[in-house]
Amino acid sequence: MALLVGTGVLYLWGLGESGWANSFYSAAAQAGSESWTAFFFGSSDAANSITVDKTPLSLWPMALSVKLFGLSSWSLLVPQALMGVGTVWLLTATVRRTTGSAVAGLLAGLTMAVTPVAVLMFRFNNPDALLTLLLVGAAAATLRAAEEKTTHPVRWLSLAGALVGLAFLTKMLQAFLVLPALGLVYLLVASAPLLKRFGHLLVGFVVMLVTAGWWVAAVSLWPASSRPYIGGSQENSILELTLGYNGLGRLTGDEVGSVGGGAGGAGGGMWGQTGLGRLLDSENGGQIGWLLPTALLLLVAGLWLTRRAPRTDRTRAALVLWGGWLVVTAATFSFMAGIFHAYYSVALAPAVAALIGIGGWLLWTRRDSLVAGFVATTAVALTSVLAFFLLGRTPDFVPWLRWAVLVVGLVAALLVAGLSLMPRRVAAAVAVVALLASLAGPGAYAVETAATPHTGSIPTAGPSGSSGFGAPGGGQAPAGGPPGGGTQTGGPGGGAGSLLNGSDPSAELTTLLQADASSYTWVAAAVGSNSAAGYQLASEEPVMAVGGFNGSDPSPTLDEFQAYVDAGEIHYFIGGGGLGGGQMGGSESSSEIATWVAESFATVTVDGTTVYDLTRPLAAGSAT
Repeated sequence: MALLVGTGVLYLWGLGESGWANSFYSAAAQAGSESWTAFFFGSSDAANSITVDKTPLSLWPMALSVKLFGLSSWSLLVPQALMGVGTVWLLTATVRRTTGSAVAGLLAGLTMAVTPVAVLMFRFNNPDALLTLLLVGAAAATLRAAEEKTTHPVRWLSLAGALVGLAFLTKMLQAFLVLPALGLVYLLVASAPLLKRFGHLLVGFVVMLVTAGWWVAAVSLWPASSRPYIGGSQENSILELTLGYNGLGRLTGDEVGSVGGGAGGAGGGMWGQTGLGRLLDSENGGQIGWLLPTALLLLVAGLWLTRRAPRTDRTRAALVLWGGWLVVTAATFSFMAGIFHAYYSVALAPAVAALIGIGGWLLWTRRDSLVAGFVATTAVALTSVLAFFLLGRTPDFVPWLRWAVLVVGLVAALLVAGLSLMPRRVAAAVAVVALLASLAGPGAYAVETAATPHTGSIPTAGPSGSSGFGAPGGGQAPAGGPPGGGTQTGGPGGGAGSLLNGSDPSAELTTLLQADASSYTWVAAAVGSNSAAGYQLASEEPVMAVGGFNGSDPSPTLDEFQAYVDAGEIHYFIGGGGLGGGQMGGSESSSEIATWVAESFATVTVDGTTVYDLTRPLAAGSAT
């Protein structure tokens, strides 16, 4: 209970200071609270011009919260914080059940709770919070199915399949990275005959396909003329989005419409250098790297220490599952050449935490073994040295901490080798000191993350300078109120900053948008979803995101936009925002629209923002 209360405080305290957080998803949640059609499709606006570039499940809890409690930072962000508390509870209970040890469960839960990237994502409104909770639930259900005394394994596997299917509806193909681990552990450990095990897995797989596929099938069969455009695709296709931009393109870097991809191999690219060291580099190390090597060490040690256990042993089954999860996901993240952000690594946090809890408990129960003593010493020393290195990347952040962690950690590492020679209470005290030294670094980053407001599309955990990714919009926002992305000025392209950050309209501009809003389908249009999102959240009226997230989707085309204007459906066009189209082979429609608007309509400047009144065409030959 104390762990859950502490986790709740860590994830909920000062939550509203992050404003709209990721305004891209906040605007879609606001739209879903106003329109059930927008809710179902995950539209960026309540008038349903275009969807976000993901499946919509993560938007639904936020939209329902906004519908119940009104639009605010808290109504948007509290669902994710509660998902975080639920994830910690579920992981704690699962590790406790598979080991029979409350201490192992608490160690896993505590490690999960203070992982910096987990604190970041459970205080933010990206899809990763719900994805993590659902996948931990799938792992827990699979381990229950694999237990020797389980009387209804098919039910548990069906639940696991349903949860993975829901995870797909949260963040598409990333959900499937856990499937090798889930399938392997059931085949290896379940007590049913081998052919029955394959049959049980087939049932779970079918349930997963149905749970994941019903929405995809509905969208695919829905007439395109009566639904929003599928954001992130170039052909208005959910299958293209699933398999391309959000699928194989993430692995290969071939993402049509993206702002750029990785070069692959050792050469890296816009999304960082790929390779085995990626998860410990300057972008990712402070997010997830603190205990990653130690978790791998404890995985190997745990499999060795349980090598003589029966085939159906629950502890070894848990090691296989969490180890398979960690290895497959870490390898994918390390070598994927497409879009990759450091916060993706929250998907590794449950596996790392579970292995720390299970491995630490195994070393404690076998502390009279020379092998266990050597592994324990190595693990504590490795963790301390790595924390010293990672803390050194932010030398101005609690500068004494890295030295304290190093000294205390190395002393504790020497002492844990002799735990079997100490009285139990003394040995327990030494183990607690070693644990505190191991978690001090990520714990300090976790507290700093919780104390810092975050906004934009690429947030990072820890103190300023802990991430090497240089794109704007990557982290902290000024405290208090909705996030500020700066005013949008000028012509069709606003640069990367306007692509990644939500617009921050003044009260005067918001009042202008709200005037006569009921007379228009969209009070305004702007290039890029984040640019449009800020205006929509401020006015709580539909704003068309021309070109989707990057401004590179062909929605609407110039002809379609002109038809909307001729029909009097759009009041204003707001300059700036997006990158103007054409990224990685994407559409140029947004640039064409912005150019046509600039040449055809009168402008007014409101607090530095250029606004085109689409009801006031210029006379022939006149200039703006």
